[in-house]
Amino acid sequence: MASGDSRSRIAAINEAVLAADEKAAALLQALADDAVKYTETQVFVMKGEGWQDAATGAPAEPPAQAEDVINNNLMRGAIAAAQAALQLSSPDVAERAAAADALFKDPDASRLPLVEAALRKEQDPGVKDKLALVRAASALESDDVATRLAAAKALGEQRSPATKLLLNNRLAEEGDAGVKAAIQASIKRIDAMLVWGDRVNAVFSGISLGSVLLLAALGLAITYGLMGVINMAHGELIMIGAYATYVVQGLFQRYFPESMFGWYLVAAMPVAFMASALMGAVLERGVIRFLYGRPLETLLATWGISLVLQQLVRSTFGAQNVGVENPAWMSGGLQLMSNVTLPWNRIGIIIFAGLVLAGMAWLISRTRLGLFVRGVTQNRPIASCMGVNTARIDTYAFALGSGIAGLAGCALSQIGNVGPDLGQSYIVDSFMVVVMGGVGQLAGTVYAALGLGVLNKFIEGWAGAVLAKIAVLVFIIIFIQKRPQGIFAIKGREA
Repeated sequence: MASGDSRSRIAAINEAVLAADEKAAALLQALADDAVKYTETQVFVMKGEGWQDAATGAPAEPPAQAEDVINNNLMRGAIAAAQAALQLSSPDVAERAAAADALFKDPDASRLPLVEAALRKEQDPGVKDKLALVRAASALESDDVATRLAAAKALGEQRSPATKLLLNNRLAEEGDAGVKAAIQASIKRIDAMLVWGDRVNAVFSGISLGSVLLLAALGLAITYGLMGVINMAHGELIMIGAYATYVVQGLFQRYFPESMFGWYLVAAMPVAFMASALMGAVLERGVIRFLYGRPLETLLATWGISLVLQQLVRSTFGAQNVGVENPAWMSGGLQLMSNVTLPWNRIGIIIFAGLVLAGMAWLISRTRLGLFVRGVTQNRPIASCMGVNTARIDTYAFALGSGIAGLAGCALSQIGNVGPDLGQSYIVDSFMVVVMGGVGQLAGTVYAALGLGVLNKFIEGWAGAVLAKIAVLVFIIIFIQKRPQGIFAIKGREA
């Protein structure tokens, strides 16, 4: 196991693994740690502060002529696979599953008896399936043509990218025409299933992107769609929500027990909403209230404010991106197929976007504030004559839209970097979503966000990210030319 060429050493390692000897396991670990010396007649392993004879376990000092064992990449792979094979008898299910995964990456026909023995003893269904896959992969390396043929057909039923890679590697080495044809047929079956997985991934990614655009555009649907204010600082309100989440995370890390860290995101949601809402209220009362009905001046003023807010964040938190961690309950993902894993953070954002949309729709259509907002939007002079304080309603509505932008920033902190330029990535897309959906129409905003998200991801998979952006922009330009009122036009005598 320690000396000779790589082929003979690997054969010796596989033989030792079949014997499942404890001293062999210790020697494998020492080989992995580069803590082995050898002479022509003896092998020495480092144990603690001293050396031992690998065969007897007795203390032994290596002589001056002892050589260090040198492991190339091939040997390191064989050692890791052998250690994984020994873990198949572990009492821990996770360790056995990890061992099966490692053996699948480095199949060897000589380990078939070991895998068969482990398969007979295994009780866990998940590990059993993995071991059956390892058995087929190992049989594919057999010298017997019939065994390789059966293995190629069996692997064709395991529709995963890893299996396809394994079959492709074997196809390049296979000399038998029958086995080669079986391998090619299995690859075709796997490809057919993987195509469906890619489509599911594209749809989910599109819905995920659409949910992000929806969150970013919902606030703008109020400030621009209902109030007619072109707020170029909307992206910076999203950024403020993201940084508020970062601050709450820091407070939880410093002042709360580690077991409570997973709840920081729940606490950050109202904080992000209030931080952006207060900034929006200050912005409306201090600047925008003097510019109603003057769109060009509003655009220039809010653009200048966006630059001020970016610099303020750079001066406070630094120009570099800051890290916002996912709570444990938002880590990992839901595996639907071998090549389809839906991340929990993306699923969470989709659900969160739906809840924010439902809350906003209820607020606008079912509450007194929503009634006042709709009244002021439709006819400001008559609403004022009816006793509505229009200036206060403007502030409330703008603060509401800004607060929703803060919630979007809180959500975006879970899927990307948080930095001073965060909002700039979404401001243009948000305006496109609102304009395409129809000014003042929440339903149109939803359709436009999800439609653009799915369309962008499908084109991206075919033509790349840059061309996908260009294609979506061209599509929106053509759409607005043909239907300037958007997907849903305003209905009624005023329209």
